[in-house]
Amino acid sequence: MAKITAQNIDTYQEKLDSVIKQIGTETDEKQKKKYIREMERLRKDIAFYRSGKRFSRETKRNMVAYSFIAPNFIGFAVFTLVPMVFAFLLAFMKWDGSNPIAWAAFDNFKKLGSDTFFKAALKNTIIYCIGTVPLTMVFSLALAVVLNQKVFGRGIFRTLSFFPYVASLVAVTAVWKMLFHPSKGPINNILYTVFHIPQSSLPKWFSGGLVLLSMILFSVWKYMGYYMVIYLAGLQGIPGELYEAASLDGATTWQRFRYVTWPQLSATTFFVVVMLTINCFKVYDIAIMLAGGGSGELTLNATVLVYYIYQQAFVNWDLGYSSAVSMVLFVLVLAVTLIQFRGQKKLAD
Repeated sequence: MAKITAQNIDTYQEKLDSVIKQIGTETDEKQKKKYIREMERLRKDIAFYRSGKRFSRETKRNMVAYSFIAPNFIGFAVFTLVPMVFAFLLAFMKWDGSNPIAWAAFDNFKKLGSDTFFKAALKNTIIYCIGTVPLTMVFSLALAVVLNQKVFGRGIFRTLSFFPYVASLVAVTAVWKMLFHPSKGPINNILYTVFHIPQSSLPKWFSGGLVLLSMILFSVWKYMGYYMVIYLAGLQGIPGELYEAASLDGATTWQRFRYVTWPQLSATTFFVVVMLTINCFKVYDIAIMLAGGGSGELTLNATVLVYYIYQQAFVNWDLGYSSAVSMVLFVLVLAVTLIQFRGQKKLAD
């Protein structure tokens, strides 16, 4: 700590007086704000020298606050921030995890254009998102609207609707695969016995072109209970006076939903859409459990981006190329999220 003397205080006081005079004569607003910040800093320094304390009260408060933030930030930096920066740099490198890292410039990104599996993974991921996000949003909102009414046993139905989300993914995918088994599942048996579809024409739900449909239906069924709870919270926050006013104006049920419920749920819907979109782009476990089979390998029809990143990184050990695919996924999610934020801002304005 600097030696505390009257000369120190006088020096700082002279600087403070000079800055105050400059504030009074300055006409440029930006420069005036700069002088005001300087004035506040000098006043803190003068108080520091006069008190003789090593740290000011504000500094101590900041240190306490940072001490609470530090453990979480250190964990975030070590396990998230540093790997993200390294993955970004690695996208421009060539590395197999054992040999020295070599500079590859844009070779990894150029390779994406001719990679059949990458194109299939990108297409499948986008189709999965386009199918899952609106369906999950519609079904979860419909469930929330129904179970927000005073219906008999609504507590039981809320629990049953939420159960698939908290249930083990391994268990529910095993049940789902049994239900949709091509030859032994009850779904295909109903199609065969009731609708008289020939056995040779029965759908194979987890292979070919139907695998993405199965993934979408499963995702909607599993996650709509979670987003139903979020919509329920939003519905219960809508003032009842709005519905009373709409009823007095002669609004029908659909009109009350359209002009009262839906506008009041705009912030909730925005949150649901953003979270759903991000989670859909990150899909991996559902694809593996439903379409992976015994080997855990996905076909071209079921490959998604996260699975392809894993294959390139930890099966083929092409870490540079897998990082390039990761950057494509990052940019894709970022672009969609920014578009959603901008759209929500326009609606709010």
